[in-house]
Amino acid sequence: MQPFTVFDGKIAVLNQDNVDTDRIMPARYLTRIERSGYGDLLFHDVRGNGFELDEPKASGANILVVGTNFGCGSSREHAVWGLQQAGYRAVISKKLEASPGFSDIFRQNSMNCGLLLIELPEHDHLKVANLGTGANLRIDLPNQKLESGQTTLSFEINEANKETLVKGLDLIGVTLELQEEIANYESQMRSYAQVEN
Repeated sequence: MQPFTVFDGKIAVLNQDNVDTDRIMPARYLTRIERSGYGDLLFHDVRGNGFELDEPKASGANILVVGTNFGCGSSREHAVWGLQQAGYRAVISKKLEASPGFSDIFRQNSMNCGLLLIELPEHDHLKVANLGTGANLRIDLPNQKLESGQTTLSFEINEANKETLVKGLDLIGVTLELQEEIANYESQMRSYAQVEN
């Protein structure tokens, strides 16, 4: 996976709450056997009719700003693949006292695929959303900062997730970092045949 350190991007604002995975990636596309080609299918059934991501200002955006509880509904990595293949490197959501910024399953799928998720409290989220679609935003993951013009905001992130993203590691990569310890452990293990005797 591509490491994520400091990223200068352009935001698209889709400030809607409870956007489920079926809206992000319709279920009928889950039967495809390829892992590519999902970017063009992103939000397929809600495109047109003034949909926010169809605005000219949203063209080329690579940071998506959403409401609360984004990615709820069924688990599907295809939703994450669609976001990434449409060019998005990060999604910024609104965290409320009564609602997380992202659903748990979507959060885990995003982590596994290397999509950065950032949750902001409501007042900070409003500042980012009010920048408007097309605005530039710098994400400094190592220092956990968002910067745009005179606006600088801090965000929280799980330390293990942050390290994985900064290093560009997927689950296999995380395991391979422990290759020496795994080999040492296995060298001390008795085989099944030895245990039986």
